[in-house]
Amino acid sequence: MTENFRTRVEVLVAQIPPGRVMTYGQLAALAGNARAARIVGGIAHYGNPALPWQRVVNKQGGLAAGYPGGRQAHAAHLMAEGIQVSKDYYINAQELLWHPC
Repeated sequence: MTENFRTRVEVLVAQIPPGRVMTYGQLAALAGNARAARIVGGIAHYGNPALPWQRVVNKQGGLAAGYPGGRQAHAAHLMAEGIQVSKDYYINAQELLWHPC
């Protein structure tokens, strides 16, 4: 992937409002490569820690085991924004999905 793809992903993540989420696949598609959801996961794992990566989930609403501190930390950060997280670390992605204009 090019640095441009990384930059486009990071710009999108920076725009996700508190209390809303985007999926890895959604970010990949909007950044220009719909088949690069796993690449987005890598960008999230190794990317700019100042960005709100807690607002990125899988397409079923599952939280990331690779999130710094694991799923428990991912859940804690989302709950701090008012998002309900199930005991098995899922959120209602359909209800909370954000679509940039």
